Amino acid sequence: MHILIIGAAGMVGRKLTARLIADGSVLGKPIDKLTLVDVVKPDHPEGFPGALATSDADLSMPGEAEKLIRSRPDVIFHLAAIVSAEAELDFEKGYRVNLDGTRYLFDAIRLANGEGGYKPRMVFTSSIAVVGAPLPFPIPDDFHLTPLTSYGTQKAISELLLSDYTRRGFFEGIGIRLPTVCIRPGKPNKAASGFFSNILREPLIGQEAILPVSDDVRHWHTSPRSAVGYLVHAANMDLDRVGPHRNLSMPGVSATVGEQIDALRRVAGERAVNLIRRVPDEMIMRMVAGWAPGFQAKRATALGFTAEKNFDEIIRVHIDDELGGRL
Repeated sequence: MHILIIGAAGMVGRKLTARLIADGSVLGKPIDKLTLVDVVKPDHPEGFPGALATSDADLSMPGEAEKLIRSRPDVIFHLAAIVSAEAELDFEKGYRVNLDGTRYLFDAIRLANGEGGYKPRMVFTSSIAVVGAPLPFPIPDDFHLTPLTSYGTQKAISELLLSDYTRRGFFEGIGIRLPTVCIRPGKPNKAASGFFSNILREPLIGQEAILPVSDDVRHWHTSPRSAVGYLVHAANMDLDRVGPHRNLSMPGVSATVGEQIDALRRVAGERAVNLIRRVPDEMIMRMVAGWAPGFQAKRATALGFTAEKNFDEIIRVHIDDELGGRL
């Protein structure tokens, strides 16, 4: 079993790599080759007994996708993307990376498929940004695509491509609409959703955090641990059960910013909450006004995808996985 992870240097990519190494197999077959790719060369992970390759490559450059497919990986995790705020600020870069790169990858597989019957499993990370206001709550699985950002539009187009290339038999595709991943470890990134993590992560280690929106903003969340769990489950499950609608909204936790802060108070006390400083940001407030408050996720749940039940659990996952289990 040869696994290719594109976007392997990112947070989810690193955690996915560690999980796959720990599991040792996909689809009941041992992983004997692991290829890790990103625009910045991923770190060399420890503990993998098979053949390991790491490289830097920009999927949006013509010819790069063909190089990645040349070794015929059995399962491909496509995580590579630029985040929402960056895609909104840099229109051309957003479409080049998030859409053109995906199309190049899909076409490279299609051409390889025609040459010799190559048909890998494609696990694509989409986003709940494919829907936008006005939205019902909770959002049903069959709600139509209504993106209100360039990032969401790029992901929505990629979802349609995934479904069509799967229908045509070029690969076995499944699209995972990730909730906002929270609490993200490490330093803040350029995602407009970054504050959801910042207002918990920094106070948990005694640092100030900026809150750019009001406490009544409601959104859909999952932990990094659950995000990786979705991807691993998608790689291992029987895709015949998914049917023709290949893109799934994942289960998660619906919470307001105020409910996040209440959970922080229960877990870490008032001292942590007092480190949150409110600094309104008009651009971010406009963006989040159209974001998804929560999903039914009935299809994904029925197919065996799981997540945390509340924000207390999400905070404790972060403490266990990133802070050694203690504050």
